[in-house]
Amino acid sequence: MPKPFPAGRRGPLTLALTVAGSTALLLLGRALLLQRPLPTPDTSALNLERIRRWDPDPERRREASLLLLPATSTDDPSRQSQLLQGQGWGLGPLAPVALKRAALAREAQGLAATSEWKELLHRFPQAPPSADALYALGRENPRQRQELLRRFPAHPAALAAALEQGPKPAQRQQGALHLARWGPRWPGASERLRQICARPAAPLTTAQRGTLAAGLAGLGDGKNSLSCLGSGRVEPDQELEIGRALLRGDPAETRAGVARLLALSQGDSQRPEALEAVRLLAQTPAPTVTPAQLLQLPEPLRRSAPVQARLALDTGGDWRRVLKRWPGDPASWNLQWDLARSALLKGQSGEALALLQALPPDSLPPPLAVRQLFWLGMVQQQLGKQASAASSWQAVLRRLPWSYYAWRSRVQLGERPDLLLTASGAVALPEEQWRPLESGQPQLDQLWRLGLNLEAWEHWRQERPAATPSAPQELTLEGRLRQGVGDDWTGLGQLDEANLRWAGGDCPTTLPLQRALLPVRHGEAFSAAAARHGLDPTLLLAVARQESRFTPGVGSVAGAIGLLQLMPETAAELAGGAVSGDQLREPAFNAELGAMYLNQLLTLWKGDPFLAIASYNAGPGAVAGWRDSRLQSNPELWVEAIPYPETRLYVKKVLGNLWGYQEKPRRAC
Repeated sequence: MPKPFPAGRRGPLTLALTVAGSTALLLLGRALLLQRPLPTPDTSALNLERIRRWDPDPERRREASLLLLPATSTDDPSRQSQLLQGQGWGLGPLAPVALKRAALAREAQGLAATSEWKELLHRFPQAPPSADALYALGRENPRQRQELLRRFPAHPAALAAALEQGPKPAQRQQGALHLARWGPRWPGASERLRQICARPAAPLTTAQRGTLAAGLAGLGDGKNSLSCLGSGRVEPDQELEIGRALLRGDPAETRAGVARLLALSQGDSQRPEALEAVRLLAQTPAPTVTPAQLLQLPEPLRRSAPVQARLALDTGGDWRRVLKRWPGDPASWNLQWDLARSALLKGQSGEALALLQALPPDSLPPPLAVRQLFWLGMVQQQLGKQASAASSWQAVLRRLPWSYYAWRSRVQLGERPDLLLTASGAVALPEEQWRPLESGQPQLDQLWRLGLNLEAWEHWRQERPAATPSAPQELTLEGRLRQGVGDDWTGLGQLDEANLRWAGGDCPTTLPLQRALLPVRHGEAFSAAAARHGLDPTLLLAVARQESRFTPGVGSVAGAIGLLQLMPETAAELAGGAVSGDQLREPAFNAELGAMYLNQLLTLWKGDPFLAIASYNAGPGAVAGWRDSRLQSNPELWVEAIPYPETRLYVKKVLGNLWGYQEKPRRAC
């Protein structure tokens, strides 16, 4: 029988056990609190309000308050002030965000926020929200604006301040130089750059002209870039940017771009700019760039993958040697497809099979892998290997189930899936679902989770102000961040680039990218226009995704304007009278005329999606001359026979977008 503890020792022991038990309960309670789901933009307003008022964790209360903020500081600023009251506590990353938002809310109410801005700047001088403090305080103290440009050069507040530099011409010139280096795409920057190039306040140095010229080139304005540069020399990276822009211009500009890129490639062949210049030259077809010109390059560049692939394509060289030596180079991927496509069109099944099997699909980016697998299946079917063909098409569905080639694979597998083009009534487009960023950076992920997309973007830019992402993972991350702040034009461009660089990316790995590639934008405008003209609204989404990346103000070199890129002449004919550029930039108006035109094309071609979409790009007159028996027996091969490379790609892109939007509710690997 155990002996009882002496009475004198029971008190301390009881106290120790009580403390230990209380500590264990506290730790258990804390662990349980930490396991609760984090609030996100998908959390209901009711639950957020409960967290804000009653949650024992002050950090969660602040997160709920931030999630409850209206979209902008001008949307019920008194409510903003109420939610943000007392939320600037602590030293964590959310404190400066709360102080910034509180100051903006006060200003939106017409109240002075000087003390709030000063507190933010004093407590968090290096945090991105302090850029907004320097901008606001700089209204009365110009030195604060100069400090803003120095400390946060790529921050939106700094770009706005650079555009507002003045009133002296020298100040405007300094602002233009800042914009050219850090933000040529900032609204209004392009006009300022052109003004300063044409009429500088003070003589521009060679370096300054190079900066302005490279900024304009980054906007795709090769002509003004070249004019701004004059006879001056620039750094290799600037020369590359100018040459790239000139290649996209008229024939005279293209020739000038080729000359500049050839000169750049004659320099240090080890520089990355020289190799990129050669890559651009090798992609430019004859007669603009000929094999003879490529053979005049320095030997290391002449023996590079882009040049050897181009020579194999143009002169019938040994393509097997190129693919074997550079299996991971985009030049090899393009060579393989160009030769395989030619063999397919000629009916050379054996040659096409050898080419399509020359590179393993698992080494290619997803869009190229499924293209290869689809056509491998088609050739295998032609050779009587039905089981192998079915296996190839099933591999397409596993790799990228919402692509153009997935749609066509399902057709070949006998599933006959519906591709919806028309609708008998209104069809509502689904709301965009919030998805975590999963960047691996806790602070960035937290800002995104709280719906603070602008602050997340500012944080990202502060960490890497001058870096240009190249890895597909970084391109995906930056593209999604740009989408979050409304820059679909650049963001979707980066996502497209990531998709074509992600060699070996499987479906689960690239799923966040694939989901971000097909966002729903301007849903009300598209749904209303589609309903009036008997279309499924996903058709308008699919076309707008390819035409403008959902950017209402974008215009083409040819003069097309708006979401669905309508030519003013076509728009006037559809509207029954002249229309202005401003009207075409208005989403609802542009969607209305675009839906009307697509309905006309579908009626003309009796509902054939291939002919209708090809006609939207190339015109029904041109398309009428391309019709042949393959359109019914082998429409995929008919698409590959389209003589306009732009239209050929356009048809596959738009129909792939359409299939992807219609598969989106079921999107999973």
